[in-house]
Amino acid sequence: MMKLPGTRRDKMEERILATVDECISKLKSRIEADGIDPLETLHHCVGNLLNDLVFGKVYEENDEVWKWLRHLQEEGVKHIGVAGPLNFFPFLRFLPRYGKIMTSLVDGKLKTHHLYQTIIDEHRARPQKTDSFLAAFDDAMRTNADNPGYFTQPQFYHLLADLFGAGTDTTLTTFRWFMLFMATHPEEQRKIQDEMNELLGTKLPRLEDKHVLIQLEAAIMETQRLRSITPLGIPHGTIQDTQLGDYDVPKGTMVVPLQWAIHTDPAHWHDPLSFKPERFIAEDGSLAKPKAFLPYQTGKRMCVGDELAKMMLFLLAARMLHSFAISLPTDAQIDLEGECGITLVPKPHRLIFMPRE
Repeated sequence: MMKLPGTRRDKMEERILATVDECISKLKSRIEADGIDPLETLHHCVGNLLNDLVFGKVYEENDEVWKWLRHLQEEGVKHIGVAGPLNFFPFLRFLPRYGKIMTSLVDGKLKTHHLYQTIIDEHRARPQKTDSFLAAFDDAMRTNADNPGYFTQPQFYHLLADLFGAGTDTTLTTFRWFMLFMATHPEEQRKIQDEMNELLGTKLPRLEDKHVLIQLEAAIMETQRLRSITPLGIPHGTIQDTQLGDYDVPKGTMVVPLQWAIHTDPAHWHDPLSFKPERFIAEDGSLAKPKAFLPYQTGKRMCVGDELAKMMLFLLAARMLHSFAISLPTDAQIDLEGECGITLVPKPHRLIFMPRE
């Protein structure tokens, strides 16, 4: 993906930092001695950032529409994962279990599309337009009004849903795993905090510090490797007859990249099921990027939001560990296997957030 130019990148950083600061402030106000489940706070803050970028609109945390959207997204991610076999066996839709799931998914889609139209109408009625994907698409749609097949209303709705849903769920889930690994591996957390103390002092981390906070970057990458949030990857399709090893792959074949298999293959990773950020640190102390590390997939159809995701994850992780020491409640039983829908999410858990001096 083409990188953002300097001024756009700076503006994006400020928008992300506003979200990060809100998240940290909310967590500080909700601290409890026996820990808290940070999911709702994180979902609101990360989701609202995507609301801002995609729709040009943000919500108060207890807004009823926003609470409904968050619930719908959580349920949708679970249902899409369960409904995955329908891609390969369409006849399963006639079974009650899958039929109910499909009805729920379609009903949710129609309701969200209706809401999106309301947001589009609000945008068009405002004299001052927002800097958002919705505004850019709407402008392109009007500019190309003579070619109605190029920008369509259904495409508009689905792109809004894809950008918001994919951007929120993947970043939120990756960061939840990161915090869990920091709590279960306190020695790795201390390495990161010692590195920040030594290199930044009291300065708050910013994107310009990515190239020096190697321990932090390595821990984020190890989280993405060990807990591939889309274990089966995202299905692609072949556009021509091709050959993969000894296999002939015809044009139009669905190809599913098994990210979990790649990221835990002992041929590429020593002791692959252990959390070892040092595997991403080269002998000279620089950041190593093995070819078998593909959290955003690869090629022309890789994740379009990879740069935004990297910015969000770095700033969230850096500012969170700068502000808190994260640990587990006494006698907590933490399940690191997770629950798999379309993404692999942590099971409900509580963490202790202790403000750092």
